[in-house]
Amino acid sequence: MAISLQDQLLNSGLIDKSKANQVKKGKYKQTKQQRNSKTTQTDEATLLAQQARTEKQAKDRELNQQKQALAEEKAILAQIKQLIKENAQAKAKGDDGVAYNFSDNNIVKKIYVSEQTLKHISNGKLAIVKYDSTYELVPAIVAEKIKQRDDSYVLVMNDKIQEETSTNDDPYADFQIPDDLMW
Repeated sequence: MAISLQDQLLNSGLIDKSKANQVKKGKYKQTKQQRNSKTTQTDEATLLAQQARTEKQAKDRELNQQKQALAEEKAILAQIKQLIKENAQAKAKGDDGVAYNFSDNNIVKKIYVSEQTLKHISNGKLAIVKYDSTYELVPAIVAEKIKQRDDSYVLVMNDKIQEETSTNDDPYADFQIPDDLMW
């Protein structure tokens, strides 16, 4: 069997036994310290890797939320445009109708409508909405749906006015009015 270098040096008398023991203890301490430092280094490395992973997951989650919000916004915009397209009412052309003035971003705009349509707008049965760069007339129910999604599209929506009270609600309906009554 081969003799170690330390034993060979002891046998030749170049080092004494106390010096050999001191070197042996130092070497043992060094290897022990290296083992401990490796575990801490690997712990630090795993911690750093885990931290980087969680940061990446948070960043990815935020990006997904932004993409999802953008997709929802596009879907809402498509719904609004579809509601306007499907429910747009006819408008009068130029001199055929009455001009109805309204404001859009503090700018007075004009749309030509028929007399009947003007009454419907005033009574709150129809509303004016902005569609791309034009203005369309839609029923009040549709305007409410559009307003729920994005109220910036609804420009004019008057409160509904009750039709003239019917004769059923008239408390004096039972009383006759004389024909010869003079005021």
